[in-house]
Amino acid sequence: MNIRLQSAARGAASFALAFTSLAAGLVPAALAQSLTGAGATFPYPIYSKWFDAYHQKTGVQINYQSIGSGAGIQQVKAGTVDFGGSDAALTNERLKELPRPVVHFPTVAGAVVLAYNLPGFAGPLRLTPETVTGIYLGRITAWNDRRIAAANPGAALPAAPILPVHRSDGSGTTNIFTSYLSAVSSEWKELVGANTSVRWPAGIGGKGNEGVAGLVRQTPGTIGYVELAYAKQNKLPIALLRNKTGTFVEPSLASTTAAVEGSAALLAKDVRTPIVNAARPDAWPIAGLTFLLLYKDQKDAAKGRALAEFIRWAMHDGQGMAEALDYARLPEAVIKVNEAALGTLTSGGKPLLGR
Repeated sequence: MNIRLQSAARGAASFALAFTSLAAGLVPAALAQSLTGAGATFPYPIYSKWFDAYHQKTGVQINYQSIGSGAGIQQVKAGTVDFGGSDAALTNERLKELPRPVVHFPTVAGAVVLAYNLPGFAGPLRLTPETVTGIYLGRITAWNDRRIAAANPGAALPAAPILPVHRSDGSGTTNIFTSYLSAVSSEWKELVGANTSVRWPAGIGGKGNEGVAGLVRQTPGTIGYVELAYAKQNKLPIALLRNKTGTFVEPSLASTTAAVEGSAALLAKDVRTPIVNAARPDAWPIAGLTFLLLYKDQKDAAKGRALAEFIRWAMHDGQGMAEALDYARLPEAVIKVNEAALGTLTSGGKPLLGR
């Protein structure tokens, strides 16, 4: 009986040892497979899809707070997240404010669109750079203004007041939109400028792309700038916009792709180059890249490696998921820049990924 008990005990011990050894092999990976990020709301629809697909494929858990580019940059600076999301590339001056060198990884391109709520108007609404600037400067205040009517001949525009909606939080979407306004209006550039936060001459604010889309959906007479996916999700009508070549263009995957592809050569030299107001007949003029921001030298090698491997996946497999949500894939020239940047990531001075 004692012999049987000893044999059983040895078997149980062997099983426990084997299980413990297996678990021990999994623990380091599991510890490395929990990443946190925060920032831009602009890319949240595609990021949430990516993070879910990548979790199912690899087990890596990526938690992302969609709180706006400005707040995401602040969390990167404070070191409270593993990466930040921003639709506003950091200038050389802003980069100097961070404690260590930061690398920009563009992920996709998207369109910032003008969604509106105009009951009784069949549409589509056509806007020019001058009318958009006039609305956000607070100088065009009625929907039947002659300048809007001139771009919409024969349309029955109501004599209703216009209420422009903008972001209330620090926002990369705002940076893209105000960069566009600065590109098409010297007056806007001088009086307001381009940034993640500006002093708005008119209108009301909503937090996040979600907040702006919600205000436009609920409030007649409003117009607001949001990422294309948010306008579609909220079933909001979207204005056509006259681009740099004089063509009225609809925001779409094709017109966003035209904007980013038309800027590929400049982006290959510096991925932070704005792509608004592209000079192509088929290009949507308010387009921009969105970025992941992370420190070049990672304090935690395991987390840094997991993050780098995710970015490499997003540059290839992940790009195939972008079009379903109306984001444009990165041009091959930009993917090559990202691949080179991945090779510069280190931890303790040692490369994170094999060449």
